[in-house]
Amino acid sequence: MDTIYVGIDVAKDSVEVHVRPTGETFRHATDAAGLRELVRRVKPLSPRIIVMEATGGLEAIVAAALDQASLPLAIVNARQVRKFAEGLGFLAKTDKIDAAVIARFAEVAELTPRPVPKPEQVELRALLARRQQLVEMKVAETQREAHAANKLLRRSHAAMRRSLEAEIVRVERAIGQIVDGSPLFRAKEDLLRGIPGIGPIVARTLIAELPELGTVNRHEIAALAGLAPYSRDSGKFRGRRWIRGGRPRARTVLYLAAMVAARGLGPLASFYRRLVDAGKVKSVALIATMRRMLVIANAILRAGQPWKEEAAASR
Repeated sequence: MDTIYVGIDVAKDSVEVHVRPTGETFRHATDAAGLRELVRRVKPLSPRIIVMEATGGLEAIVAAALDQASLPLAIVNARQVRKFAEGLGFLAKTDKIDAAVIARFAEVAELTPRPVPKPEQVELRALLARRQQLVEMKVAETQREAHAANKLLRRSHAAMRRSLEAEIVRVERAIGQIVDGSPLFRAKEDLLRGIPGIGPIVARTLIAELPELGTVNRHEIAALAGLAPYSRDSGKFRGRRWIRGGRPRARTVLYLAAMVAARGLGPLASFYRRLVDAGKVKSVALIATMRRMLVIANAILRAGQPWKEEAAASR
């Protein structure tokens, strides 16, 4: 029998499904009845994997239905699929074409099924994203307040800034309630905050954005965060290694944490200074420190053991 791959394109109220290599297609609504019918149609196919794009939340209810039916599922970056489609010459974009491209991507990419995030993890991720939005708006209002032309404008900006600060506190309180309400999240946060440079927001962002932390090897976790160096070689040319892809929110907080750690004491600061003294550009040394910090965090969560300077220095 042929190995079956299923591609699902998710829209606001429906999903378009394409099955490879049979070419079978069908559409279902994303209401309760439609999702039940989707599972009924897909489950007998015993697919090797079902693939959907991350669409900013629309895929969550479909993923939950498939996960409850114990079907193998992977949610992939939409940009990867779009570039794959363009490479195949698919320039048009419709739901049917997208589903067919996703199914073909599933067939050639050799993806591994991944567990669907739990509701509390989805909520934690959304709240952390909202906090970041509010912080950015507060910074903008603060800058506008500093350059306001008259008293009325300064008062307006100050009032908006105070409102944003109050909202940030409210969101942070909600984030704390989710973490405190989960023994698993609480244990992970305690372990992560033992690493120099990692505070509560960094720890909680890593928990939300990198649920694989502690379950994969050092190379896989670096790739997931977008911190794995890639080659740029061609013929006799040997280019500088570079990083790309990954999860930007996790990478952003690791950057801030690595900056703090590099200015302090301990193995991470020594590692950073050693690279700079060896002639590495500071930005390159900082990225290497981010990667080292992530590898340490991964090892700590996998072992369930707190930070130890002597062990960290050997990694």
